[in-house]
Amino acid sequence: MDGSYRALSNKSLESNILFWGQENCAPNYTFKGNNVRDNYVIHYIQRGKGTFASANHSMVTLQAGDVFILPKGVPCFYQADNKEPWSYFWLGLSGIKIRAMLSDSILSTQNYLRQVQDSKFCQSLQNLFEAAHSPSSLTNDILIEALLYYTFYNLNIEYPTKRRKNSATKDEQLRAAITYLRQNFEDSSLSIIDLCNKMDLSRSYLYTLFKNNLGLSPQQFLINLRMEQAKEYLANTDNTIQEISRIIGYNDEFTFSKAFKKYSGFSPKIYRQSLTK
Repeated sequence: MDGSYRALSNKSLESNILFWGQENCAPNYTFKGNNVRDNYVIHYIQRGKGTFASANHSMVTLQAGDVFILPKGVPCFYQADNKEPWSYFWLGLSGIKIRAMLSDSILSTQNYLRQVQDSKFCQSLQNLFEAAHSPSSLTNDILIEALLYYTFYNLNIEYPTKRRKNSATKDEQLRAAITYLRQNFEDSSLSIIDLCNKMDLSRSYLYTLFKNNLGLSPQQFLINLRMEQAKEYLANTDNTIQEISRIIGYNDEFTFSKAFKKYSGFSPKIYRQSLTK
């Protein structure tokens, strides 16, 4: 097992990073210190997997892309997997505002989040971790404090404890979701999580909404939109297959060609040739 650790000297009454660390854990590794912390310690899993439990919560299996937090004053247990032990980094947080800033997020109620790697929260958390590595200075202390608030801002926006009451009917929700996908499917960064956050709906609810009404998952509906548009470009333009793949939201030609063949039964090249005949 190897890793790094550092305590920071900058102090703020309201919010502060006390220390940071990073660890590549050995199989079945568990923390041998006090399992009741005097501060908040947030972990981001970079690779592998393990198990995590906190007082009054069931044990869960977490993996790369997940986050868990050791709340102040709460007994916790966490252990690396036997075959795929996790690697993670952590930030120790203190200050009178930390608990308040956590209180409006799911992280404060269940003490973990799954698959946050594509979120703004995750990006700002990683930026905060990187900033904590720099030598202490007035400029860097300001940066750390700004990033800390921005991280909690994204956490509460993207993972709120309570969903706002949505008075729209299921038909209205479905139409809105379809419209959003049709307007944004050409964006390669578009994901179903983006759609859920935009509409303030859970992923399971949105999946059920699409399945019950269209017989398709939201992801498959998005793929169908892209494939039908690809057919239009293949039939009516001279754009190369590489250009078409980029236009309809794919970052590379290979991934697009594979998806197109699965959808139509033909590669894009063969499909275009069949039209000319």
